[in-house]
This record gives sequence, structure tokens and C-alpha cells, in this order.
Amino acid sequence: MSLFFPGREKRAPFAEPEIPRNSATGSTFASINLSRSEASLQKVAVWAATDLVSSLVSTLPIDVYEGEGKARKPVPKPAVLTDPAGDGYGIGDWLYQYKMSLLLRGNAYGRTAERDRLGNPTQIVLYHPDEVQGWRDEKDGLPRWRVCGKDVPADEMWHQRAYSVAGRLLGLSPVQHHAMTIGQGLAAARFGMQWFEDGAHPSGMLTNDSALDPKQARTAKDRFMSSMRGTREPVVLGQGWKYQAIQVAANESQFLETQKYTSAECARIYGPGMPEILGYETGGSMTYANVEQRSLDLLTYSLDRWLVRGERMFTGLLPEGQYVKFNRSALARTDLLTRYRAHAIALRNRFKVVNEVRDDEDMQPVDWGDEPNELGPPGPEEAIK
Repeated sequence: MSLFFPGREKRAPFAEPEIPRNSATGSTFASINLSRSEASLQKVAVWAATDLVSSLVSTLPIDVYEGEGKARKPVPKPAVLTDPAGDGYGIGDWLYQYKMSLLLRGNAYGRTAERDRLGNPTQIVLYHPDEVQGWRDEKDGLPRWRVCGKDVPADEMWHQRAYSVAGRLLGLSPVQHHAMTIGQGLAAARFGMQWFEDGAHPSGMLTNDSALDPKQARTAKDRFMSSMRGTREPVVLGQGWKYQAIQVAANESQFLETQKYTSAECARIYGPGMPEILGYETGGSMTYANVEQRSLDLLTYSLDRWLVRGERMFTGLLPEGQYVKFNRSALARTDLLTRYRAHAIALRNRFKVVNEVRDDEDMQPVDWGDEPNELGPPGPEEAIK
């Protein structure tokens, strides 16, 4: 007969309220409850992808303009673009929350706390997306809202959605839509952790060819365990007893291949190039020549759609004729020589003046820096060079 035993004392189960428990079967590794948006952030790939997009959007400079072409000119930023929530944390903090709500739940909700004399919102306090319920009334088809179980007037509610579907008030939730993939990754990580933490496998076997009753078997196990705790003395098993350690490969115990696959899949939810940008293995041959090319791919495949969405959202909050632009050039981090060459081309072709270049380099303007370059565009010979 054989006796299985854990390598150390049983500990209390790892505290995780999002993992459902079953009194009959115990913990379940195959089912993860993602009813709360933050539960999905336990998957590192989901955290990394959403944090990257939200952080970049919230840190890019924002400019407000009015007019087009030669009549275009910058205008001062209104309060809704400096501290939208009015809580003192500023535009960056608000934008991060706004983007995370869209990325995790496909919807962002808020309350219009203040308006200007023209009716434009000047203060929007965001709600947690899991605390809001929205639907269309069956009688008149108008939106109805409820926050934390209390009805909220439609004129006070502020709602933005992503992943929209025709005929639906709310946008799709990426977390709920891909719950199986995210849950699989979390379940694999959970099982690997409990394998070691909670003794999810026996560390070895005591075997004896003789027939033993349960009491004798238990006595043998207790004596063996007692000799292993707190002592370095050798263990004497006695007649007929053999000990065999159970060895498990690390990649098997932690489902490493499964975790690699699900990590790449979870990152891909937020853009086709996101796994490669975050460094996950996808089996492809996508490489980056330099940091600038990597930033360009990030902007093209993942980030630009969120910037455009943010520009349209903010533009809708401003007086008519004004519009918002994110400064995308701030994303392109180039080396000094490449940047200076780009400045030289801009000056030579007269689509920038010296003071604009100096402002890009955080330098003070000069008196003569607002005039176009007198050299003009390059001639044919210079262009060849």
C-alpha cells in the first residue's frame, strides 16, 4: 500500500473573493468570476496592455484650437480640460480612469456636476462602471440610468461607449466578452500557485508491500512527518518501508505554456501588435528596428483609435468651433541626431520656425526666431545629398 502526504502543513486557502467556492468540490481552478472589472487585472497581460494605453493617453499633451488652415490658432484650455472632476487631481488622473473604464468594460459613465452658461459641461465626476445600469425604456425608447441602485436623471448622466453594437445602448465589455481566455490564464496561474502553497500535490510516497490497517498506516505517516519537521536527523523507515519523492517539472506544475498562450491572447484584445510590443511570444517574426519604429507601431495599431475617440469626446464638451488635438509627436522618442535632422528638414522647408523648434526642445524663444528660414527649400543638388 502507499501513503500520500503533503510536503508541509496545510495552510488556509489563498484569499481570493473572485474565485467561486463549492462546498462539494472545493476550489475550482477552471472557473473564474470576472463580474468585477478589477478581477481581470490579476492577469498581467491585461494589466500591462490597459495600463500602457491609459498611461500614454493620460500623459500626452492636449491642445485646443479654433479655425482651420491659416485661421487656425490655439485657445486657452477650459476647466474641463485641466481638472474635469474638480477634485484637484487634474486631467491626467481623470483621463486614466476614463480610459480604463472603456478598456475593461467598454463604457465610461459620469455625472455632469457643473455646466457653463451655454450648457457645456465643465465638471464631470466619473462613476465606477460596475455600479451603473443602463437600458432603454420599453415605452418611449429613451435611456434610463441607475447608479448604486438609485435612479439618475438622463440629463445628469454622462455616457461614452466603445465596442458599440447596433441597437444596444451600452458598448460590449472586453472582459466579459473574453472571459474564457482571461479566466483560463488566471486559473492556470492559480493552480500553479496552490500547487506549491497549499499542497495541491503530494511531495512523496511511503510504500509497504505488507497489508496494513488504516491505524497502522496513519501511525507510520505521523512518525515519518514528525521526524521531518525541525530536524536534520536521518529517517529510519523500518522493515518493508520505502520512500519515493515525487518530482514535478516546473513547466507542468505552473502550466507555463498555457500561461504564455493566454498572455499573448489577452494582450491581443487591445490591438493586433500589443503582444509583440509587450514582449509576449506569438510565434511570429515581428521585430523592431528601433524604438521609434516600435512607437509608431504602437500608435498605428493600438493607440491612435483611443486618441481619436478622446479628441472627439473632449471636442463635444467645448463651445462650437473649438476642437481638441492630442500631441502625437510627443510619443515618438528619437535619438538626438535623428531629432535634430528632423528639425533641420522642417526649418529648411519652412513648415516650422526656429522658435517652434526651440519650444519642442524646451528652450527659450529668441527675438529673431518667429521668421521663416531665409534659405528656403533645398535645390535639386542639395536634395540629392
